[in-house]
Amino acid sequence: MNPSRTFSRRATLASLAGAALAGTTTVRASASEQHGQHGRYGRTVRFATFNASLNRATEGALVTDLSTPDNAQARNVAETVQRVNPDILLINEFDYVAGGGAVRLFLDNYLSRGQRGARPIHFPHHFTGPVNTGVPSGVDLDGKNGTVTTPGSDAYGQDAFGYGFFPGQYGMVVLSKFPIDTRAVRTFQHFLWKDMPGNAIPPGYYSDTARAILRLSSKSHWDVPVRLGHETVHFLVSHPTPPSFDGPEDRNGRRNHDEIRLWADYIGGHSRSAYLYDDKGVRGGLRPGSRFVIAGDQNADPYDGDSYDHAVRQFLDHPAINLPAKPPTSAGGVEAAKLQGGANIGQLGNPAYDTADFSDTTPGNLRVDHVLPSKGLLPGRNGVFWPTSDDPLYRLVGDGTTVVTSDHRMVWQDVRLT
Repeated sequence: MNPSRTFSRRATLASLAGAALAGTTTVRASASEQHGQHGRYGRTVRFATFNASLNRATEGALVTDLSTPDNAQARNVAETVQRVNPDILLINEFDYVAGGGAVRLFLDNYLSRGQRGARPIHFPHHFTGPVNTGVPSGVDLDGKNGTVTTPGSDAYGQDAFGYGFFPGQYGMVVLSKFPIDTRAVRTFQHFLWKDMPGNAIPPGYYSDTARAILRLSSKSHWDVPVRLGHETVHFLVSHPTPPSFDGPEDRNGRRNHDEIRLWADYIGGHSRSAYLYDDKGVRGGLRPGSRFVIAGDQNADPYDGDSYDHAVRQFLDHPAINLPAKPPTSAGGVEAAKLQGGANIGQLGNPAYDTADFSDTTPGNLRVDHVLPSKGLLPGRNGVFWPTSDDPLYRLVGDGTTVVTSDHRMVWQDVRLT
């Protein structure tokens, strides 16, 4: 990607407002269903990411909501998944519950039941695990209020390893129609930020005690190997902290940058990844030549928003990543930017690429959710599930004033294994 190649959002709004782009009701058959298990160029698989906002304000509330099949927001999330029908899916902001009880409830009570005319979807395999959000650090990380260790407040969240009111809030889960090699999963929940060479830790902000224990990942970073027949694709998933809600030190923006950098180094060969260690103490990154898909709400737009040093370009300019000819798009993102106006008008990025419906005042709608395949994978069809207001499925996204499902949109990318 050429960082100098920007777009006039005002011109794009005018030229694309009526465009019929992928990502609405036409997206149903998964890649494997469309092409069979094998096509002319090999197996085709649909990868997707969705920040589904299945987080709750109190511990245990998500289990309560998913224990019956009639939670309105969970039904909307399930229907969105059913309409896009991915083969392998990362869900961000799904509260972690030890033992996977919340995941099983969502699978049984929502995804396995057809929602409003959509067909049920079945994921025989899943992976979830602990995250740093809401885990007490035992240290006064923000230099305010002393060390707060009682869950349930903003002050507690600020002193946790990742911001959260209780352990596991804003967690993650990977769902798959294909087997997951769970014994080969690598997690980087405990990797210390200070151990990244040339890190972007804000100078002078953290105490020596805080700096010594602060973990890099605000949630976790997972390398989830998925077996596609005789082949393996590493699903590299994460959810970096938003580069906002801080001060002039830009601690969250800098952390977001280095959370993205972790994967950029992980896929960058031995010289870049040798310093990394996972939660089992295994060092190094991904073996050269391995195929992978990076996915997640990166909270980083290549042109707009509050990112530190254009953080996500570490992916978009990476030589190991095989970008599609055109990023995932939607007509709904174009329409929303035009109707909402505000900060959207002055942005540089193409609104067709937007994946999140944020405040119109600041930062506006952004492209922050990404699904990026590696070399050795051929990108095919893709899209952002963002229907326009005249589409019957518009009820799943709404106009941004009221969040009916999530303020993010599902992003999907078909890939062929060559």
